[in-house]
Amino acid sequence: MEEFTNENIDLNKLPHYQEVTLTAPHSSYWKVIVINICIFLFLTVIGLTILLIVNEEVKPYSLSIIGSYLIVAILIFVLYRASFKKRGFALREKDIIYKSGIIAETTTIVPLNRIQHVALDEGIFSRIFKLGKLQIFTAGGQSGHLHIAGIEIEKAKSMKEMLLRKLDQIEILAENQ
Repeated sequence: MEEFTNENIDLNKLPHYQEVTLTAPHSSYWKVIVINICIFLFLTVIGLTILLIVNEEVKPYSLSIIGSYLIVAILIFVLYRASFKKRGFALREKDIIYKSGIIAETTTIVPLNRIQHVALDEGIFSRIFKLGKLQIFTAGGQSGHLHIAGIEIEKAKSMKEMLLRKLDQIEILAENQ
């Protein structure tokens, strides 16, 4: 019987994930984001136009509404651009790292042995630019799931295949124990 121990871990000897070089989304992914934002803003401007035409009570506030709309539109572009520049991922031999966020930066590290399922999505605009979104589902709920968008489709397919091979290896090891 093994004797129970519970020693302190020297935090200075732990690997530093911050030193890992992350791969940014493909530059064409920014075009996909812009197209999606433009569609959203176009639909919003249609709704506001209908509101201003139909509702007599809001007509005196037209300039304020239009000004607010323009400020919000500019803010959306600025925030999405800043967010785009902060994203990155790295696939390592034992885990995958994904970093995102502007104000609250989030770094998620998923051990490969926690992955249960891997999916590859291609939206209509992503497909035009030959990009995909790798979705990694983990055992443990929503908090560990990763959705990494803006990966070149061939690279995303290779990553998916590699992760599926790793999953098969992990299952075989688990069965043999």
